Amino acid sequence: MRNILNWSAALLALIITAAPLQADPIPGVGPVSDPVKVFSDFKFTEGPAFDLKGNLYFTDIPANRIYKVDTDGKLSVFLEPSNHCNGLMLDGSGKLLACEMDGRLVSINLKNKKVTPLVSEYEGKRFNAPNDVVVDSTGGIYFTDPHFRAPEPLPQGTVAVYYRSADGKVSRIIDDIKAPNGVILSPDEKTLYIIPSMQKEMMAYPVTAPGKIGKGRVFCTLKQAEGYKEPGSGGDGLTIDTNGNLYITTGLGLQVFSPEGKLLGIIDFPEKPANVTFGGKDNSSLFITARTSLYRVDTQAKGHRFPGK
Repeated sequence: MRNILNWSAALLALIITAAPLQADPIPGVGPVSDPVKVFSDFKFTEGPAFDLKGNLYFTDIPANRIYKVDTDGKLSVFLEPSNHCNGLMLDGSGKLLACEMDGRLVSINLKNKKVTPLVSEYEGKRFNAPNDVVVDSTGGIYFTDPHFRAPEPLPQGTVAVYYRSADGKVSRIIDDIKAPNGVILSPDEKTLYIIPSMQKEMMAYPVTAPGKIGKGRVFCTLKQAEGYKEPGSGGDGLTIDTNGNLYITTGLGLQVFSPEGKLLGIIDFPEKPANVTFGGKDNSSLFITARTSLYRVDTQAKGHRFPGK
């Protein structure tokens, strides 16, 4: 049976019983509690995202499901089959954006669970396997399309990052990095961050207009596990706080970088994390999907909210 904890009870337990970590290991971030396993016994968890009511959604890719954790802490299957959904994010209209690794970017109505395809092809060919997503303040959507779970040969012939504007036009904006995976915007939406999974260098691109970017640069270099050689192990998913600090999931844990690309510290987890989002009270708790489980850790930082249009 799944380890199902009542949401508010779990918060109370954290406040009362959680053993504190070393005092303020990352200034302004913490964390202020040890990681707590909230749910377990999944196959491979991904894509955590909160709606405006405080419900949490996350995916289990091999199980072909999207799960929901309501504000009372009840776990349920929200959508099955999910077409192997991976990354999720709420858009400005209150719908759930989802990357189907079976080849589409879709919007899901949270009330009736109706799935509306947003885009499934580029230049007449299906996408490889959409992976992660972020929405900007105009309603435009950036999403990555690497090779993981994709047919061979790759339908697009390359791995890439795309932008779908609010009026539905799709453009390919990046096609020269290996395995683009996680994607997020800075709070001011002037920088687009791309997290590749097959290199240790994480990338940043100036956003000159919605869906328009300048020349990329290496934002930071991930710390590597002992024994890794070139090109090194990359990242997976990520989130960002109101100060612009990035939280990147890696084989060593959650690596936290300043907006200047300085490594501030690493938050350890019992399982290798795949993705992460802020949520909970005051939007100051990290919820981490890590292999077979969902974890929570409280912080001093507050997550940035992406409002969409």
